[in-house]
Amino acid sequence: MSRKKIIIVEDERDMAELISARLKREHFEPIVAYDGPEGLRQIFACVPDLVILDIMLPGMSGMDVLKELRAHPQTLNIPVILLTAKSEEGDIVAGLQIGADDYITKPFSMSVLIARIYAVLRRHAAAYDTTSRALALGPISIDRDQHRVAIDGVPISLTLTEFRLLTALVGARGRVLTRDQLMDRAMGIDAMVTDRTVDVHLAALRRKLGSARRYIQTVRGLGYRVASEINEVA
Repeated sequence: MSRKKIIIVEDERDMAELISARLKREHFEPIVAYDGPEGLRQIFACVPDLVILDIMLPGMSGMDVLKELRAHPQTLNIPVILLTAKSEEGDIVAGLQIGADDYITKPFSMSVLIARIYAVLRRHAAAYDTTSRALALGPISIDRDQHRVAIDGVPISLTLTEFRLLTALVGARGRVLTRDQLMDRAMGIDAMVTDRTVDVHLAALRRKLGSARRYIQTVRGLGYRVASEINEVA
């Protein structure tokens, strides 16, 4: 079996080399880039299995790199873990809204980073489980085999996490899912995320659903559900 490729885009060379060395020990194939433009070139050149992306980069910020990745079908679904030296919630929220799958704040334990990588890769693999059936709710249609979502027949682009959240909610057929349940189903039971993380992803999902966003309802104090009948939609 070929090794999974992971591109590390990190301008701190010592940090990049430490991550690269640990990934080799875990039997990954790491590729290192030290600035935003080079990272973007490397990603489009080999389309890796995962990207570790620093937010603060010379030449092009990590946020701009992430925007470019999410704007192209070739790289839309590549899992991305953000690295940030900042602890401000705003940076984390912005990255998640653009389409990051996870984040880790410096300084961090290398073992924690590896655990996050495995968790994100597992979620990504599960999203392409072809045993799942197609789902539909009102104007929303979900094809899990093809990883496609359409509203009234018009395809929309979702990040992997947004896709898994929508699938979990529609598959629950009106039952309330708590934030913990959504974390488990969309991000994996070992993902290190918070309630706020789920809320941010759902806010982004609702925006992309357009008028169909009304089908996703917040149940205060409990979690989220989808309206199971058209007359339940406000």
